Amino acid sequence: MIVRTLTLAGGLAGAAGLSQFPEFSQQYAQRLAGAVDELGRVVAEFDADASAVGASREEALVQLAQGGAIGAERAETMAATITRHARLSADLEALKTAGPFTRASQATRFTDTDIAARAWADYKPAVPFTFEGAVFAGVGFFGGLFALWLLFSVIAFPFRLMRRQGV
Repeated sequence: MIVRTLTLAGGLAGAAGLSQFPEFSQQYAQRLAGAVDELGRVVAEFDADASAVGASREEALVQLAQGGAIGAERAETMAATITRHARLSADLEALKTAGPFTRASQATRFTDTDIAARAWADYKPAVPFTFEGAVFAGVGFFGGLFALWLLFSVIAFPFRLMRRQGV
């Protein structure tokens, strides 16, 4: 009886947890879009500055790096910003075209820990009254049930084996 109750509790915990994914993923995508917009503005300003002096982005980074210690640090920071912008832009593009169920398969696109941490800090769990929330809750419920059933089965296996052997 206790095992069944704990297994049911695991199912309910899975349902409650996984039902939050559609809303959290939407909030992550919104924050990601804001980050991409802001990084795009920084990269565009850098490209405009480079163009104003007749240099390409790469040439401007090399020139900046040759400008002493602070220039080298700034060049490294700008190169990292450009790389991050490209990565986040690709993630955003993939998430824009994904619906709530497809976003689950795109979980590898939730790679930016800063954005995820900020989205999580502001996130307020709620009871999902959407179709996708109900589906994720159902999957979470059965996933939680299965996970705890499996755990209890593994724990009980040696005892069942000993009982069968008459020990």
